[in-house]
Amino acid sequence: MNGEVVITGLGSVSALGLNTDDFWSAVKEGKSGISAIQGFDEAGLKINLAAQVKDFNPADYFSNKDLPLLDRYSQFALMACREAVVQSGLERDSLWQAAAVIGTGCGGKETDEITYAHLYKQQKSRAHPFTIPKGMPSAAASQVSMQLSIAGPVFTVSSACSSANHAIAQAALLIRAGVVDVAIAGGTDAPFTYGLLKAWEALRVVSVDNCRPFSVDRSGLILGEGAGMVVLESDRHARDRGAAILARLAGSGMSADAGHITDPSADGAARAIQAALRDAKIGCQDVGYVNAHGTGTLANDRTETEALHSVFGSHAKSLMVSSTKSMHGHALGASGGLEFIATVKALQEGIIPPTINFTGPGEGCDLDYVPNVAREKVIRVAISNSFAFGGLNAVQVIQAV
Repeated sequence: MNGEVVITGLGSVSALGLNTDDFWSAVKEGKSGISAIQGFDEAGLKINLAAQVKDFNPADYFSNKDLPLLDRYSQFALMACREAVVQSGLERDSLWQAAAVIGTGCGGKETDEITYAHLYKQQKSRAHPFTIPKGMPSAAASQVSMQLSIAGPVFTVSSACSSANHAIAQAALLIRAGVVDVAIAGGTDAPFTYGLLKAWEALRVVSVDNCRPFSVDRSGLILGEGAGMVVLESDRHARDRGAAILARLAGSGMSADAGHITDPSADGAARAIQAALRDAKIGCQDVGYVNAHGTGTLANDRTETEALHSVFGSHAKSLMVSSTKSMHGHALGASGGLEFIATVKALQEGIIPPTINFTGPGEGCDLDYVPNVAREKVIRVAISNSFAFGGLNAVQVIQAV
């Protein structure tokens, strides 16, 4: 057994910026990455707001040789992984025996959309020969493996909005079991295609006027895109090489609601939080901050608040709870990775991210949601929640060093 798992690198791409410094600067300043949706001329699209990655030219980051095999979601994954590895200080040859566990909720939707337009709209008879290797759900993991020379365990986790947290949990288990000393993990998604937007539109959970988690007038989520990746190491390995340790991944908890496909369960969420705290051997009173799943939908925010009351009891009123989705949108399988990074930075800097656009507590939402303005507060322990469609829940406990 390798014992403790520590975090030595962070990498992100989001509507708030193409790197973690820009992401965190926007988060702590309460800046929104949500704006009018761009790139869609089709009539009848009702979704008018999105948290899209801006000022991004793939040719600035990838060679002409590589681009034909890189769906947008793979591009984001590679950029975030590269940044995380650079911060960790790991040399390329030291990654050979590492693991990479990459979460995604959607996979290569851009590739699917292009293929369907080619076949059905343009009436072409053949698909591009790279369609499968470019668009398959495991493409991003394979590309990370090939481009970073990672030859240890490499695989994809797909559990909708919990994909990144599940991936991080699996990577940590590999380290704790002694299978590897180093793992790159997180999530990536690029859901902005016409077909997928119409599918989300049909669910009627997307807001037309903004994302206001936990607010009385909240009206739904705003879709986002990007990637959030972290480098995890065994504490021994990180210390032996003199790495700068950013925080400790103290524990992970997972559960399933075994209930409704879209209606979340407070009991299922509570069991994941409790499992994470047990795994970390940390008491409820020690937790100071919760990076909430906080989608801005009527059901999620009320249910998550109920789960926090259930687990933390009277201490729930002392928790600071915020949803950074109010800024970077709901990036689906990438959300947990972005939120994990925001939680690590909160512990490092003693700055609690706000829930922006907050207009007042909704029914059943009676906690401290750090409304609109970040708060300076040194904390030692935080949790990051991900609760997905299908009732698939994953929670991380992160501890300051």
